[in-house]
Amino acid sequence: MIKIKRIYDQPAKEDGYRILIDRLWPRGMTKENAKIDLWLKEVAPSDDLRKWFHRDPEKWEEFRSKYENELKTKQDLLHKIKQFEQQKGTITLLYSARNEKRNNAVALSGFLEKQK
Repeated sequence: MIKIKRIYDQPAKEDGYRILIDRLWPRGMTKENAKIDLWLKEVAPSDDLRKWFHRDPEKWEEFRSKYENELKTKQDLLHKIKQFEQQKGTITLLYSARNEKRNNAVALSGFLEKQK
C-alpha cells in the first residue's frame, strides 16, 4: 500500500516506511522530527519543472504529464519504491507542498498506480 502525507503532519506507526520525495529539504523541518527512512530526492521533479509549476493550479495537468515523462527515465528509482512497498507492506510518500491535491507525491503515486 502506498500512502501520501505532508512531512509536517505528525508521523504515525501506520505510515510504515517513510520516503521523502522532495528535491529540497522541507523548510523548518529537523531531521529528528521528519522521521524519514529514506530521502529519495532523485525521484522528485527536476528543478526546472518544479520552478515552472510553482503551485499554479492552472498548470497542474501539464505539470503531471511532464513529470510522468521525467519518471519514465527513472525506472530504477520507481522499482526501488515498489520493492520497499513489497518488503515493508506500507510506504508513505512524504512531500512538503501546501496543496494536498496537487503536488509531486500525488502525481508520483498516480503514476505508480498506473504501472501496476
